[in-house]
Formats: sequence, C-alpha cells, structure tokens
Amino acid sequence: MQRRLFLASIILATAAPGVCQTVLAPPRIAASGDVKFDLWLDDFYNRALTGGMSKALLDRELADLSPNARVVALDNQQPEIARPAGDYIRGAVSADRIATGIRKREELTFLPSLEQRFGVPSEVLISIWGMESAFGAVQGDFDVVRSVASLAADGRRRALFEENLLAALKIIDAGEATRAQLKGSWAGAMGQTQFMPADYRITAVDGDGDGRRDIWGSTHDALASAANLLSKANWRRGESWQREVTVPEGFDYSVVEGPRLLPSAWAQQGVRTADGGPWSAADSQAEAQLITPAGAAGPAFLVFANHFVIRRYNNSTSYALGVGLLADRIAGHAPLIRAWPVEEGLATADRKGAQEALNRLGYNAGAADGIIGVNTRAALRGWQKAKGLTADGYLTVDLSKQLQAEAAATLPPP
Repeated sequence: MQRRLFLASIILATAAPGVCQTVLAPPRIAASGDVKFDLWLDDFYNRALTGGMSKALLDRELADLSPNARVVALDNQQPEIARPAGDYIRGAVSADRIATGIRKREELTFLPSLEQRFGVPSEVLISIWGMESAFGAVQGDFDVVRSVASLAADGRRRALFEENLLAALKIIDAGEATRAQLKGSWAGAMGQTQFMPADYRITAVDGDGDGRRDIWGSTHDALASAANLLSKANWRRGESWQREVTVPEGFDYSVVEGPRLLPSAWAQQGVRTADGGPWSAADSQAEAQLITPAGAAGPAFLVFANHFVIRRYNNSTSYALGVGLLADRIAGHAPLIRAWPVEEGLATADRKGAQEALNRLGYNAGAADGIIGVNTRAALRGWQKAKGLTADGYLTVDLSKQLQAEAAATLPPP
C-alpha cells in the first residue's frame, strides 16, 4: 500500500507547474512494485467497478496481482510469427499428429452429430484440437487472470486483453469455474480447444448434455464449442478451406494476397490445381485468394472463405494453413506436391529493420513491430516490383539486409 501511495506522490511531484493535478483515488489493492502495471491496474479497477463489477470480486481476484514477465516475452516470440511458414507447418502436420487425428476421428462417435448440427467437418475439429492442446493433453498451467492482465498492462493489444480479463472475472462470478480452475496458455486461452475467456462466454456450449460447459474435462463440450465458434464465424458448408495450386513461369506475384476470384478466373492467369484434379462443384462457384506463404520458392494455395474462418481461432496464415493441411491428411488426402523450402529464420532485428527501411523508402509497412503481416508484405511487394525482383512479398535475411543498406544510404551524413 505504501508503494502505491508513493507512486501517487511521484506523479504529483513530476507534474508540470500550472497543470491541473488529479489526485489518485485511494489504493484498493496491494501494489506490485511495477509502476506501469500498477497504474494500469488502478485504472482498470475503477472502470470495472464503474461498469458494475462487484467490488468484493475485484478485491478478491485482483489482490496482490503482479505482471508475469514471461507472458509478455512470449507474446513477442509466437511461433506463427517467428518461424518460417514451412518450418511451422512441418511441425503442425507431423506423422504422429496425423495418426492420432485419424484414430480420434474414428473413436469419437459424437462427431457426425456435431458435423450435422454445425456444418464443420470432423477433421477440422480434430485438427484444431490437435494443434491447440495435443488432443487435450497440454492445456497450459498459466493463471489466466494474471496472464491477460499482464498483456493488457503491456499495452500492445490492451482492449483485447481487458475484454478477456473482464470475461474471466465474470466466469468466476457466475460460478462456471474457480480462479484455480482457470488455467491455460500464456495468452489466456483455456481448455482442450483453447478458448479465450470472452469466446468461452459467448460461444462455448454443453455438448454432452450434463448442464455444464466444461471445455477442460469434456472432449464433447470442447469440440462442440469449437464447432459453434466456427459456425458463428460463418463457416460455409461443403466448401474447402484451401487447395494447393501451381502458377506458370513468369507469374505476376503482385496479385498474391490480393483479389478473391473464382477458380475459373484464376485459371485464366494460369493457376491450376497442383494434382491436376477438378474443382468440386461448390469450390468452382466460390471465390478464393492466392497465397504463397514461403514466397515463390514454396507451395502456392488458393484459400477459400473457410480459411479465414479458421483464422477466427488464431489470426495467422501459418496457423490456418496448418489446421487446414492437417485436416486434409486426417481425411485421407495426399501430402503436398511441392515441398517447403528449408530456410533460415528471421531474427526480430531483421524483421523490424526491414519494416523501418521500407517505411523510410516510401513503402508503407505500418508499425515496425517485427510482425510480417499483410501491410509489410504488400509494401515489400511494391519495393520488389520497383527493383525488378520477383514480387512475392516474402522477406528473407538477404532481402532484409539489402533493404536496410538501401535505406541507410538515403540518410544524410553524420
């Protein structure tokens, strides 16, 4: 408590002369000693109380709360961000995971009823289950309340994690789970299908009919909840999620991650199914986007609306593609025809340096946060095209160095 009062005195003492000074409300819970975290938590407490949250609940669950530095560090090291797409997907679509997925699909007799009710294929649900928690075996042991509070205070995605902290507190208040039961991943995802607390409150369902939404102990509840989430995100029955394709020599890669066209329109640009087979009736009438997750050197895919529905779970191209490709193998489809390239991973400095260089050179890559997302890839394609390079938007170590050297040459001499 003395530390929180001392924090308030620091703020008052450092305020500019003549500026209206607002005295902090009396401390409600013990300070952690982390100034940034304590300021955020004090503000969150006030807003939650004003919003109708029980003071007794807030005092009990937020007492002695402190930030988890490991959680914040892991947020910047997500494998979907840090690892090359091919490396990530080779791990996701492993032989062991395929074999286990096939066995689970045969063993779980309730899956056909879920597929009929929600429209989501069993192999997709099994794939998500395998990817998220190793089929329920690895659900995480982080304190969900502390994790989402740590990430909210850190500020990179504050609104998202404040929403999930409120949801976690409401789950406790409703008696659906105790604080001790709310264990999950470092990011706060819970149960066998790793639901964020806010998603749990809105979309978790009681699949086995016992009156509880138990995504921790009931596989039926966990998979039914995943199916409901995807269904509410507009899963399209009967359509694919992705299909491997080939592109012709000299293809203009600037259209990657661009327009969504019918397969027949892509065929006019020379894009064909990699296995030479026809499109299904449903897919032939569905628009798809071309992606090349490993650039021109790797496999290419047309991704349909359901690919983006899978990203409702994790907004990462690599993740959604991993789920889709694992589902294909569980369903008995052949492996990819074109192999993933073996490549060197990009350090955070390489990613941020490339983004800063692109921005300096007039190509809007967005914030230099080290996350190579749609904006960065579009900026990179623009720079590559201007340089007469293959404009696939795929960042390598060599390209990062080239970009940084070119940007450095534009700076005035010291």
